[in-house]
Amino acid sequence: MLRLAFAVLALTTLPAFADPLPQPGGDVILTVSGDIDVTNAGNTAVFDLGMLRALGVTEIVTETIWTEGEQRFEGVALVDLMARLGVEDGTLRATAINDYAVDVPVSDAVEGGPIIAYIRNGAPMSVRDKGPLWIVYPYDRSAEYRSEVIYSRSIWQLNRIAIQD
Repeated sequence: MLRLAFAVLALTTLPAFADPLPQPGGDVILTVSGDIDVTNAGNTAVFDLGMLRALGVTEIVTETIWTEGEQRFEGVALVDLMARLGVEDGTLRATAINDYAVDVPVSDAVEGGPIIAYIRNGAPMSVRDKGPLWIVYPYDRSAEYRSEVIYSRSIWQLNRIAIQD
């Protein structure tokens, strides 16, 4: 009886991110593969827009080197996505629709750090307008976010991420 009580206690105190991912109800806009703990499509995690929104919406208001004036971005914080998938270290191989790819260290996924944006200035981003997803850092928040290294990690038209050691 005591073992049963401990087993029930252990199962009820598991972190929320251990819950399985739901299946997407809409078009898949992001596929995450590699060294992840939570999946919903074989060895991968696939997300539609609603699933990304369900992870929490974070807003960044900043200027970028690719746009004019201050821009308002909304998306999922990279730190929240990594936590949901159980990713604690390694490198994100972020790849765009046209197969352009960049490496982003998981250490960039911090509170107040980059987001995977899906809204810019109140509207979804089309492929023509750097969408559907764009990794955006809070460039105006700190000089450390205004460097060629960070700009190179700011991939747009993102559609897949592979977590590597």
